[in-house]
Amino acid sequence: MSKVCVFIAPGLEECEALVPTDILRRAGVEVTLAAVSEEKWVTGSHGIRFETDCLAQDLDLSGYDMVFLPGGMPGTKNLEASELVRQAVCDFAAQGKKVAAICAAPSVLGHLGLLKGRRAACYPGFEPELEGAQVCLEEAVADGPFVTGRGLGTAVPFGLALVEALEGRPAACRLAGQIVWMHEEQA
Repeated sequence: MSKVCVFIAPGLEECEALVPTDILRRAGVEVTLAAVSEEKWVTGSHGIRFETDCLAQDLDLSGYDMVFLPGGMPGTKNLEASELVRQAVCDFAAQGKKVAAICAAPSVLGHLGLLKGRRAACYPGFEPELEGAQVCLEEAVADGPFVTGRGLGTAVPFGLALVEALEGRPAACRLAGQIVWMHEEQA
């Protein structure tokens, strides 16, 4: 079973974390919501307060297959300010493990120089932050160890892209059918 750590910072876009988490868990992926703060309770950018599974500082990431950064403001800035998050992202990328980010959060990867020569997606207006990347307008983009998405409106296809990256395309297609996710071209 694949394991994913979702870094949860105060001010995140709540649905960009929770929708992909729900989709991953439906696919049988073990997901840990890890608070990048001093307490397990985190409040998102829209005032939704929820409890995470643990504090990021207490988590051993060695057995994980992916780290995932949700977007939102100031959540993305709070993620980028965390040395723990930056180090984990760089370590996972160096090991060829999966790194995912949606909305504004791909900017963290861009600022770390990880997207150079890669295809990536982000929230409109953040394109200059994806330093050296080929910016795409697709809902979700997988390139090497990276999976990026455009924003809240793409949280479902982004979540399915995470399932595909970890469990394969058949698992993602099966789950898409189970949650009644159909694009017009599939109808």
